[in-house]
Amino acid sequence: MEMHDEIKKAVEVLRSGGIILYPSDTVWGLGCDATNAEAVKRIFDIKKRADAKAMLVLVDNPSRIQGYVEEVPDMAWELIEVSDKPLTIIYPQAKNLAKNLIGDDKSIGIRVTKEAFSKLLCERFRIPLVSTSANVSGEPTPANFSQISDEIKSAVDYVVNFRQNDTTQPKPSSIIKLGIGNVIQIIRE
Repeated sequence: MEMHDEIKKAVEVLRSGGIILYPSDTVWGLGCDATNAEAVKRIFDIKKRADAKAMLVLVDNPSRIQGYVEEVPDMAWELIEVSDKPLTIIYPQAKNLAKNLIGDDKSIGIRVTKEAFSKLLCERFRIPLVSTSANVSGEPTPANFSQISDEIKSAVDYVVNFRQNDTTQPKPSSIIKLGIGNVIQIIRE
């Protein structure tokens, strides 16, 4: 029951425009409502990162992607279906998201999470969730909760109390950029 209580608390914070520190399908992440420009700006501030460096969003189901990109290439559905590890796809022509979250080229990275906690969190929140590593820009990405700096922990509105003792070393997602006309670019394998 602990997971459901934590999700309920996290959703309350997200709905009020807050920032959470939470376990995702890859590393621990900083998260907020991906449609709330003020919350997105706070994450950029916490990470001490320029707005020009885009962040990705998590959704719980592939069907949600269509609400946030003009057109989902057929190839994207196939990639999502066959991917056996976390996969972030950068889509052209983002829509219905905070403007400061969308890349200069109007692109947005979206990952469909299959991990239990982040999937249920996205499902309950019903809005895409910003997901960016829980570190100051330029510093190493913490592999697990114990490696997250106190500076980051104290800057958020809520630290999810779930999987904090997990010491596995998760890997970042693969990143593929899809361009107009089915152009594919592999950003990170």
